[in-house]
Amino acid sequence: MTRHIFENEAVKLHYNQFGTGEHKMLCFHGFGMHGEQFNALEPAFGSKYTFYGFDLFFHKQTRLKDQSLQTIKKGLSKKDLAGIITAFCEREHIDRFSVISYSMGSHYATTIVEELAPRINEYIVAAPSSINPGRLVKYLSKNKIGNKILEKVALNENALINMLRLFKRLRLVDDVGRDILLKEINTPELRFNLYACFTYLRFLSTDEPKLIKMLEKYAIKCIFIFGKHDKMYPPKIGNKFFKQFKQAEIVILEENHEMINQSFVSALAGLLL
Repeated sequence: MTRHIFENEAVKLHYNQFGTGEHKMLCFHGFGMHGEQFNALEPAFGSKYTFYGFDLFFHKQTRLKDQSLQTIKKGLSKKDLAGIITAFCEREHIDRFSVISYSMGSHYATTIVEELAPRINEYIVAAPSSINPGRLVKYLSKNKIGNKILEKVALNENALINMLRLFKRLRLVDDVGRDILLKEINTPELRFNLYACFTYLRFLSTDEPKLIKMLEKYAIKCIFIFGKHDKMYPPKIGNKFFKQFKQAEIVILEENHEMINQSFVSALAGLLL
């Protein structure tokens, strides 16, 4: 694995490159993770794919050139994200590529399919919050009152912990989701990053008709992976979507939300190798 930086006027984007295969795969991790999350794929897939695992916005070493509240509240458009990926691919001489993502990262991968479909070979989403991010995410990111509340408590550790306890009582988040979020509020920087993620990425919501149109028009291979015991994004969140789109491979693992492990690799190997 080697570490690299892609930089333009908006962002300093850190990524890890691993594998030596001819096919290219862009990797988008989950909330609180980093660009190494998919390194477990290398032993099985490294001879077929070259992987690019990004540290996503407000994670690890990736930084916006301007991380002011004004910029964060302005948000990231789908066109802007597509422009960053296009520029990255130009620098790396990548023509066609696949995308793989987990949880929060599925919003990135789905946006890229919507905007850059003619270049996509495979679309792989695990714990796909892009199908239905849930009431909590929608409230804190898109609702003006909810987002203002998040802004006010984001720099106050006790207030944020109390808010998570309330959401747990209201069943807006389960134990696993609460524990993931608790790990991400240990410092003022992490609490700021939590607010920034909810706010800056709010425009990366799935346009289902467009996504389905692009997947069908360009015959993109689709794999949706769920954890049978995932209470955050269980298989049932896909019921409505899969009634409209029937060409997807659907995999259900005996896992909870944290599923990027050897069983995940084995299931994927059966579909890609």
